[in-house]
Amino acid sequence: MKFLLGVLLAAGLLAAAPSARSQLVPGSVDMHWDEGADDCTAKPHPPIQVHPYNDRTYVLRENLCATFEAPFMYLLVGSHRALLIDTGDVADPGRMPLAQTVMGLLPGKGASKMPLIVVHTHGHLDHRAGDPQFEHLPDATVVPADLDHVRSYFHFTDWPNGVAQIDLGDRTVDVLPVPGHYPSHIAFYDRNTGLFFSGDFFLPGRLLIDNTAAAQASAKRAVNFVENRPITYVLGGHVEMNRAGETFPFGSTHHPDEHALPMTKADLLRLPAILDGFNGLYAEHDGFTIIHQPHELMALGLAAFLILVLAIMLVRWLVRRWRSIRRRRALAPA
Repeated sequence: MKFLLGVLLAAGLLAAAPSARSQLVPGSVDMHWDEGADDCTAKPHPPIQVHPYNDRTYVLRENLCATFEAPFMYLLVGSHRALLIDTGDVADPGRMPLAQTVMGLLPGKGASKMPLIVVHTHGHLDHRAGDPQFEHLPDATVVPADLDHVRSYFHFTDWPNGVAQIDLGDRTVDVLPVPGHYPSHIAFYDRNTGLFFSGDFFLPGRLLIDNTAAAQASAKRAVNFVENRPITYVLGGHVEMNRAGETFPFGSTHHPDEHALPMTKADLLRLPAILDGFNGLYAEHDGFTIIHQPHELMALGLAAFLILVLAIMLVRWLVRRWRSIRRRRALAPA
């Protein structure tokens, strides 16, 4: 009887307790981005857009007409400091007022402006070109994106294993190593909102692989991390496909009917199976296009070399044929 009462009491407490998801700070993903244009000179386009997920979390995007990469950046504001994830593809503050926009979103004025930490999902230039805009600002710390600095700043002693934390004051962000697209790639999990920031490791578009084995291991590591955590949305570094799942041409400055940025926990949980079947060069699987960039470049280089060799052989054959015809004509009786 006592056992039964204990079970009923425990069940009652569990039922009364709010779920982990209900404790997360909510936000809006009703995002509307400028779709760019085929001719960006026809009309002006805002260089950068800001979507407030809530009053302490912001999604920023550089416009397609400013850079076809159109990368996303994320600003998380705590009670003591703020965190900016990535700085985009445009360095010139005249063309891309990133620092001005970010600083305008931070609490405080002048000397009382909230301190800012600038980090990166990875070191590709389209995610760190804006760093110089922050490097000389007071109370702004820019963490370089190379592996040595990432390991040192976040105190990873057994890379790529372990999870680091960033304390923003009443807001903790977990840092998870996910190399495979880039050697020092990291993802960020915000315990405050349940948002998982995946950079180029996982996004609605092309999954570009630099190291297949590392990417497969990172996919499993990410799944193990998120499996028992509340994940509201997975937010990547780019959107490269339309709502029908078709990728836009590389370099396109126009994204009509663009796929939504937010992905789900279920999407991320599928990633190991998606990558386990990868052939090491190019594949389309489960709605994603997977490309091994170094292998693809090698294949393209080899194809170009073979075409060049065949072209040279054809030219030589044509030259010999032409000379042979000339000789025959010269020797033929008048």
